Amino acid sequence: MKVQRSTFLAVTGKSNLHHFHSSSQRIPISSELDSREFVSQLLDRKWGLQSPASPIQQISVSYGKGIDKFSFLNNTRPHLGDEMSKSKQGSSFYILRDDLLHPLVNGNKARKLDALLPLVEDHKVTDLVTCGGCQSAHTAAVAVSCAERGLRSHLLLRGEQPDVLTGYNLVSTMYGNVQYVPRSRYANREEMLRTYADLVAGEDGTVLWAKDIVEGRDTMDVAKMDDFSSMKTSRRKVLIVNEGAGDALALLGMFRLVQHLSQDHLLGKKRPVKFVVDAGTGTTAVGLGVAAMSLGLPWEINAVMLADTLKNYKRHEDHLIADFSRQFPGSVFCSGLDMNQMIKWIDRQHPRKFGKVLEGEVEMCRKIAQETGVLVDPMYTLAAWETATELVQDEKSSIVVMLHTGGTLGMFGLAQRYKSCFTNLKD
Repeated sequence: MKVQRSTFLAVTGKSNLHHFHSSSQRIPISSELDSREFVSQLLDRKWGLQSPASPIQQISVSYGKGIDKFSFLNNTRPHLGDEMSKSKQGSSFYILRDDLLHPLVNGNKARKLDALLPLVEDHKVTDLVTCGGCQSAHTAAVAVSCAERGLRSHLLLRGEQPDVLTGYNLVSTMYGNVQYVPRSRYANREEMLRTYADLVAGEDGTVLWAKDIVEGRDTMDVAKMDDFSSMKTSRRKVLIVNEGAGDALALLGMFRLVQHLSQDHLLGKKRPVKFVVDAGTGTTAVGLGVAAMSLGLPWEINAVMLADTLKNYKRHEDHLIADFSRQFPGSVFCSGLDMNQMIKWIDRQHPRKFGKVLEGEVEMCRKIAQETGVLVDPMYTLAAWETATELVQDEKSSIVVMLHTGGTLGMFGLAQRYKSCFTNLKD
């Protein structure tokens, strides 16, 4: 397993999370305020999810040969907190079932939207515009979340409409307003989104990007925000959300999750933890890392790279940290942690071009589902499962926790695209 350790958040004179400029209009930060107080203030806000909790289960691993090289057993009610150290761990890892947060919204998408959705409602937004691939879990999440709140969603999907609507594409179509965009035009996402948002807003409407709400509020740009929040109800108030919602605001949902998990009756604050998460854009992994660092937790984030190069993941990481430090200034202390070791960007066990399913992977997903009741998909979460299984073979000092980000509906799209992989399933 090839490992690339993150160098983000190294403490320098220009560190992204140190030496913030504060004002009376922002979260009040003093040099004596420690990171836990900062996080507490950061999370003192409205949330989209009623609770940050999702079930934690324990997967025991035993070893054989071939496709039966591994067999699994699921303990749906494992010992947590202090009882974890008293119970026999053996070769096992814990799995955080974020796939169960919502029947139609992926767990990682629900976390990314957790802080955004209440802001959308507070600012009386009428329409959201976003984009994604034909089987985008993000656009499906936006469509469902908007419909639940009486908002209109406008979803720009890359490419052509498929012959049969299924999976996330079907959900996006049922809950939102879908437009298919030629790939050549989709390549310039910012221009595409802005142009379409202007059409939705009309001559007397207003268009903002998601980051404008946060930055406008934090800098108290009252005139701009009052204009956006107080317009007549007949006017459109359009908000643009970037592809994948992969921006700084999305990190807050991970802060909320990490604070929840660090309670003594769950994972605690002192126990070493190796987190494993599949990395599409890498936003979830960065959020976990920054939150764990801010709370001084002895955690390590193993991010399995699936869709991009190490260079681009680290570029996205730097961009997120810079945006986060600007939008949510505060003093974060990292006593006792080697910040250079917080995130490990690692290769998938069987690297491939993103979107490709290898022989035997659908069968492995089926085996896992039948033995544990946990459905993983070959595109994303199987990669995290394989890495967690590998880590527990040698890990003695830390517990291993896999974050199940979701992906159930993605299986429907894969079954359409890779028909032979699914029609050949046999007992």
